[in-house]
Amino acid sequence: MMQAQLFIFLVDPQVDFPCFNVRTLRGNPIPIFREPANREKMACSSMVKLNAAASSWIGGQQTFNQRSGSACRLPSRRVSVIRAGSYTDELVKTAKSIASPGRGEYISGAILFEETLYQSTTDGKKFVDCLRDENIVPGIKVDKGLVPLPGSNNESWCQGLDGLASRSAEYYKQGARFAKWRTVVSIPCGPSALAVKEAAWGLARYAAISQDNGLVPIVEPEILLDGDHPIERTLEVAEQVWSEVFYYLAENNVVFEGILLKPSMVTPGAEHKEKASPETIAKYTLNMLKRRVPPAVPGIMFLSGGQSEVEATLNLNAMNQSPNPWHVSFSYARALQNSVLKTWQGHPENVEAGQTALLVRSKANSLAQLGKYSAEGEGEDAKKGMFVKGYTY
Repeated sequence: MMQAQLFIFLVDPQVDFPCFNVRTLRGNPIPIFREPANREKMACSSMVKLNAAASSWIGGQQTFNQRSGSACRLPSRRVSVIRAGSYTDELVKTAKSIASPGRGEYISGAILFEETLYQSTTDGKKFVDCLRDENIVPGIKVDKGLVPLPGSNNESWCQGLDGLASRSAEYYKQGARFAKWRTVVSIPCGPSALAVKEAAWGLARYAAISQDNGLVPIVEPEILLDGDHPIERTLEVAEQVWSEVFYYLAENNVVFEGILLKPSMVTPGAEHKEKASPETIAKYTLNMLKRRVPPAVPGIMFLSGGQSEVEATLNLNAMNQSPNPWHVSFSYARALQNSVLKTWQGHPENVEAGQTALLVRSKANSLAQLGKYSAEGEGEDAKKGMFVKGYTY
């Protein structure tokens, strides 16, 4: 069965990760892993952080209508019109193709850092062209990282809106067709109404600017795992955050059919005394999404947020035991790369073993987004959590 696939490589100059020289059926080296044609074709959505230097190997719940410190918002008399920009048809087509059946075996998108977007293989072929030749959509990380948010409870905001329009136009010319912007919300720090609004507004402005320049925005307000709160508190905050996000996406006339979401799963805090089962996490997460995310959105691509490889895969599998209004898959970083990094260790003699480890995790998550995964036979390393307090990259 051919299903949607989003296997995203996030090429990060600050993170050590192997970029594998893998030969396709045509014998051409490319910086990805492709499964042999005689194996069953399945889907996966994942995010892997890569190191540009490794290219040497390559060839309090609130709703939409209620805000803190204000009366209930009444319906506006103005008519909100979703803009029909010159890129609208292309945006919808790109988002749908990433989150729908028919793109390759495992890989449909690759997120690059700006540096790597302009780089080439040792053979002189641009990374963008390598991806295009394999029917993989090139993407670009456009935010400028987290900084302290003045006036908040030691919270952060994501910078990068200044100059984003001109940068996005250049990224499009270089071949990028979707973008990524990560902001975070911390439950132990409140979250304050200021931090939630800033996160939502920043994501909405980024999304609108991206779409104006032909890039499908991945909308990612990560609710950090930090804290000892129960799953009910995470649900409350997640509903609040996504209410704000979609309110401001609509205010900025963002085309919902031309975006992808990258939410956190609704789980207890990492330091909570009781662990939740995959079935419980799936129930809370899907309930939150169904209450907040319009069915017009084509794809939900979960982040792992410090869960172990097995935990993230089991939770995804539990969410795909019945049909959903959107394609539900994953965009993992640590939950896909950890065992690969440990296997590769930066040594050329370990490249093949690293490729095999990557295939194992890719296949596992492919099965999970079909609801057919089993943790039987998983190694101990894959079961180890990777939570880092206040995680940044």
